[in-house]
Amino acid sequence: MTDLLPAWPLLGAFLAASLVLALTPGPAVVYLLTRTLAQGRRAGLASVLGVALGNLGNALGAAIGLAALFAVSSLAFTVVKYAGAAYLVYLGVQALRGASSAIAEADAPAEVPPAATGRVLRDGFLVALLNPKTALFFAAFLPQFTSASASPLGQSVLLGAIFVAVAATTDALYVLTASVLASRLRRIGSARRWGRYATGTAFIGLGAWTALSGTRAKV
Repeated sequence: MTDLLPAWPLLGAFLAASLVLALTPGPAVVYLLTRTLAQGRRAGLASVLGVALGNLGNALGAAIGLAALFAVSSLAFTVVKYAGAAYLVYLGVQALRGASSAIAEADAPAEVPPAATGRVLRDGFLVALLNPKTALFFAAFLPQFTSASASPLGQSVLLGAIFVAVAATTDALYVLTASVLASRLRRIGSARRWGRYATGTAFIGLGAWTALSGTRAKV
């Protein structure tokens, strides 16, 4: 496996670039923070795992040529793009519908029950996977650190996995920080209800941003 990694100076540059990109807040970080503030640390960490798996799927897709398909087929790109935007809007509507029922239970803990963790993970996975711009990002970013002396596919898969691991680590740090803030906000009686309104609005806004934005975006 080590023969698939670039030489250390180039690998160091890759790790540094990955860390900077991962630390820079983008739509995925907004999604994770919104989940955490509305539903607690368990939901946030489950979302981190889901987003990581979705991003890994996009990295694999980029490695086998899915990004090339999106680059030459505007229809394929548009279909996947709007599917992801629609799913975000759906999550936002569901959160807004639940806001009214949260009025009577505003003091209840926001943590999702263990049985619902799988659903939260699934949502994070689909939100990340249904973002074709992520595959295009990997297709543009990873080749900068590959060489002709080893398998391009193997190098792309390995580097993509490393990038996803770095991003998942920084995302988890964002979530853990937000969970501390969330625990303090829960002391305010109406925080949970307004948190649901904020969640719904943020998801719908992310969906609209995804639908209206161009082809270039951070993971």
